[in-house]
Amino acid sequence: MSLRYLTAGESHGPALTAILEGLPAGLALDETIIAADLARRQTAAGAGGRMAIEKDRAAILAGVMEGQTTGAPLAVQITNLDHANWKGREVPAYTIPRPGHADLAAAIKYGYDDIRPSLERASARETAARVAVGAACRALLSNFGIRVGGYVVAVGGKTASLSGIGFEDRIARARESAVQCPDPAAAQEIELLIEAARAEGQTLGGIIEIAAQGVPPGLGSHVNWDRRLDARLAQAVLGVPAMKGVEIGDAFNNTAVQGTRAHDAIYPGQHGLERRGNACGGIEGGISNGNTVWLRAAMKPIPTTLQGQESVDLATGLASHSRYERSDVCPVPRAVIVLEAVVAIVLADALIEKLGGDSIAEMTPRFATLKRATFEGARMSGKPHLFWP
Repeated sequence: MSLRYLTAGESHGPALTAILEGLPAGLALDETIIAADLARRQTAAGAGGRMAIEKDRAAILAGVMEGQTTGAPLAVQITNLDHANWKGREVPAYTIPRPGHADLAAAIKYGYDDIRPSLERASARETAARVAVGAACRALLSNFGIRVGGYVVAVGGKTASLSGIGFEDRIARARESAVQCPDPAAAQEIELLIEAARAEGQTLGGIIEIAAQGVPPGLGSHVNWDRRLDARLAQAVLGVPAMKGVEIGDAFNNTAVQGTRAHDAIYPGQHGLERRGNACGGIEGGISNGNTVWLRAAMKPIPTTLQGQESVDLATGLASHSRYERSDVCPVPRAVIVLEAVVAIVLADALIEKLGGDSIAEMTPRFATLKRATFEGARMSGKPHLFWP
């Protein structure tokens, strides 16, 4: 069985809950591992006042005993501290939808008179639960040498200069930046843009890049559309609030060049087959090819602006302006860890699908066999294939 998970909870409800089924037994996991990723989600420039209230910590309720997974479903819960400020309080009906948010579409779909139920569940607060699930999946991947990291490429039109900087260095430098950007000069300008947007009552979007290193070849499949690894990654990324575009590798740049230059040429090297580059983002035909899997995501400026947007009051039918709900000015830096989480979930799912097994002890020798088969399987001029360094 592969992984599957569900999250539940509202932005100002008592708690967020997630249940993850399919983790193998014997994986070292405790609350401190999840806490590290949750802390990253809370600390970045551009965050709103909510993060000053919440101190996210995931309590493991099931699926772990004595620091190891049991193979049963993992259940985690994150208490919403802000719930105490809302409990028992009379909250006015919310009838003015924000353009760009789920407010109006959800009200029409579910027949809400008050659109608060839609904004409560559509809120990006839910992503804390996905970060917790992603942390567990990241722990699984790390057992097999697979690392997932991300960084901000652009915010508000300011783009980082990343030429000549490898993925490892980009990720490391981003961790030292308040805006998760590896380029110090761009990071400084992005911070200024965020503060200017805050003063103007505006919000900013941007571009995030995620890289997964150490991914073996053979994850995903070309045999059916829903098994393609790139399609699964795209769905996971676009399932994150405010993400409106995804690019695998150099997809958009490749539209401007001829076919012989758009692809990663294969040639014999000192240790076997080598590649000219990684424009395909580590995925060919829906299957990982052993190179770094990487993608970009476009995050729009969120619709909750202090400066209201033109709208209509659904209670009266009259023109109005949207009302401010406390939120981030620029969620792009905080979204890096969210995208890392959803990418980790997809890769962990694909890895379990490839290796099979109910425990880490069962999966480990199968992974070793996969590595050995990758090196020894196909041959060119009597030399072993080396898809995977």
